[in-house]
Amino acid sequence: MWQAPPAPVSREWLPVLDMPASGPQNRWTVLLRVLLLIPQFVVVWVLTVVAFLVTVIGWFGALVLGRLPGFVADYLTSFVPYDTRVTAYLMLTVDRYPPFRFHAPDHPVQVGLRPGELNRLAVLFRIVLVIPAAIVQGLVYAGWWTVSFLLWLVVLVLGRMPQPLYEATTAILRYRMRYIAYLVMLSSAYPKRLFGDEPGSEPEGPASATRPLVLSGAGRGLLVAYLLLGLVSWATSSITASVNSGNDNDGTTGPTQHVIAPLAPGPADQARDSHRRGEDTRQS
Repeated sequence: MWQAPPAPVSREWLPVLDMPASGPQNRWTVLLRVLLLIPQFVVVWVLTVVAFLVTVIGWFGALVLGRLPGFVADYLTSFVPYDTRVTAYLMLTVDRYPPFRFHAPDHPVQVGLRPGELNRLAVLFRIVLVIPAAIVQGLVYAGWWTVSFLLWLVVLVLGRMPQPLYEATTAILRYRMRYIAYLVMLSSAYPKRLFGDEPGSEPEGPASATRPLVLSGAGRGLLVAYLLLGLVSWATSSITASVNSGNDNDGTTGPTQHVIAPLAPGPADQARDSHRRGEDTRQS
């Protein structure tokens, strides 16, 4: 009996990150990585401020048009790769300094984005829908930075990033890029696949070391460790903030406040001393 062929399965397209495999790095550039990136930090800060303003305009435009206006899409599809290249260099995954230009086809870090039609309801509630992805991205990113000094020492000593560490770091980098792309409405696909892709998931074969991004057991274990470290870091900072807030509300002075208290009395100290002298005079 004749049967109709199965309907083709539609695949959700996710923003892609293409990077080369982990290779040797110049120890001097590793040693001075943060200092070398200071000019880029200034540029990225300015570009981020502009991106925020452009995204706000794009949000209103997407509600009306069902897609980002052309100039918004053009700017954001240039900003996200620029930010990703700087972050990849900062996180020690590549040794090639990011250029000071939007279009860099010769750079080893490449980002693929396809802005298109958007669901207006998803655009309207985008800031709410993105909260779970923001939490995951924030925890794993904070976890990586908690042990970043140790990771920096490993790369500095070995002159390269070990494969499991490279896998986990590029997974964080890719998830962060997808989170930003979804937040600024360059993609309608929700950020996913933090723990990598399945082998053979690229129908046309591997395109780069990170497409598909297949993680080993050690790489997945590092990601779990980063998530736990990020959670511990968040919990510790929350408890510390609560304790400091409680001390401020009770009018008590913590040890830190004693240390940083000014040596010379300020206006508040003078007013308090005058009030105390007035009470002593009334009691006598």
